[in-house]
Amino acid sequence: MTRRFRNLTEQQIRKAEAEGKLTNLAGASKPLPDRPGDAFISPGDAVGHRIMAEAGALPEEILLKRKVAVAREAVRTAKPEARKAAMAHLAELDMRLAIAQEARRKFLKE
Repeated sequence: MTRRFRNLTEQQIRKAEAEGKLTNLAGASKPLPDRPGDAFISPGDAVGHRIMAEAGALPEEILLKRKVAVAREAVRTAKPEARKAAMAHLAELDMRLAIAQEARRKFLKE
């Protein structure tokens, strides 16, 4: 980090402290939440995921993973006459999940 940028950063922090903007912050004096998954992604992606999580927004891929888990359980517990329909539903969800994962991979690769 350049000296000029570091000085600017320090100046902005001191200004915010003087204006009282850094008092009574949410989570003050508490340990940082444990986010082991953040170690494997870029800091920018980690921030984006945290913002989405705090806002209650989930990516389609996560929603589909949850639906697949429910559908797998439904197949496992389905009676023989309902098993075929449950397996078809699971196959559709698996396909949609694979499409969402591939779209994410392509988006992050480019």
